Amino acid sequence: MNVSIENLAPCRKLLRIEIDAEAVTAAFDAMVNEFRKEANLPGFRPGKAPRDMVAKRYEKEIADEVRRKLLSENYRKAVEEQKLDVLGVPDIEEIQFGRGQAMLFAATVETAPEIQLPEYKGLPAKREIRSVTDEDVARALDVLREQRATFETAARAAATGDIVVVNYTGTCEGKPIGEIAPVAKSLGEAKAFWIGIEARSFLPGFAEQLIGTQAGDRRTVTIDFPADFRTTELAGKRGEFAVEVVEVKERVLPPLDEALAKALGADSLDKLREGVRKDLENELKYKLDRQVRTQIIRELLSRVQFELPESAVATETRNVVYDIVNENARRGVGREMIERDKEAIYAAAANSAKERVKIAFLVQKIAEQEDIKVSNEEIARRATTLAAMYQIPPDKFVKDLQKRNGLVEIYDQLAHEKVMEFLQQHAQIEEVPSSQMPMGLATANPS
Repeated sequence: MNVSIENLAPCRKLLRIEIDAEAVTAAFDAMVNEFRKEANLPGFRPGKAPRDMVAKRYEKEIADEVRRKLLSENYRKAVEEQKLDVLGVPDIEEIQFGRGQAMLFAATVETAPEIQLPEYKGLPAKREIRSVTDEDVARALDVLREQRATFETAARAAATGDIVVVNYTGTCEGKPIGEIAPVAKSLGEAKAFWIGIEARSFLPGFAEQLIGTQAGDRRTVTIDFPADFRTTELAGKRGEFAVEVVEVKERVLPPLDEALAKALGADSLDKLREGVRKDLENELKYKLDRQVRTQIIRELLSRVQFELPESAVATETRNVVYDIVNENARRGVGREMIERDKEAIYAAAANSAKERVKIAFLVQKIAEQEDIKVSNEEIARRATTLAAMYQIPPDKFVKDLQKRNGLVEIYDQLAHEKVMEFLQQHAQIEEVPSSQMPMGLATANPS
């Protein structure tokens, strides 16, 4: 076998592979013998038909099998001999093939980038000086109380923080909203509808106009639908709502006492405070570790440049676009808005994808350099944890993962985590106050 390599582009190569005629003929002869063992021709017992008759009867099938076998074996051998780290599936072009002549084929492959690792031990990072305070614990406990709040009828005017129960009908440009936008009938009319008197409740500017109303009041509420409103028939238009206030309800928080602690699964109020503090400390540690690792990644990326495989970037760009579109859909952004901004979405996705791919190759290279590996037991534990999270039987979850190559994804995730832990352990970390943290990295309150 003779192999020549041509560099088409960074991370893209063309292999020209030639297999001499003698090897091709030998492969044909061996394949005829294989077919002869199973051949069932009239007048002959299985395996006893003459070779020439078998070769003629199964000429096409034999040639197909020889072609497949020679392509597969010699491509693999060429990749091994040339020490290529091939990504994905090769693009094979057959140039010449036939019994008694040399076989020629070309394989276009994409390869992992050649990376000269920079010094990755001792990368600088700043860690914010933060601790969980009594005020943090108190705020977290208030959040728990909010989650168990009740709403009681209030014989007074509505104020910020209250709930106003209303009946309403809406029009836009003199027509019922339900006629203008049939998909948004609930915006056109509702009975006993609860609206929180707080920012961003229901429609922009609606709730604020109900401050000061009492049960029995009637009020006309006028709002301007945003230009990017999810219901495009209403976007940029003015709506008018006839509102009847049925009831004003005030939020009542349960007292912070032993009964609340037991309702939340704690043995006592002191134990509840201890548990909340421990949770906040774990959350804060996670945030501080994440801010350190973000800086480590930024520093590592700044120290090395290399070309990225086009297919890897294209695949990751599609993944990022998919995530962005799904997130926009969850936020209520209409398909028309997404279509309008598709170029900006794609540009942002492409930049993000390049960084992700670059990080992935760097992490893989460092894992090889430091012999960082993931065991089957670690993969199994992570799969079990994920199965419990999604409430799927572990066996079924693992089978689903195997079908879509998900176990490889878990391996990559665990390897990434291990490499990041290694880099953090070997980083030069300086503890500083929030004011000295890099832009956008200071933490918020842990609660």
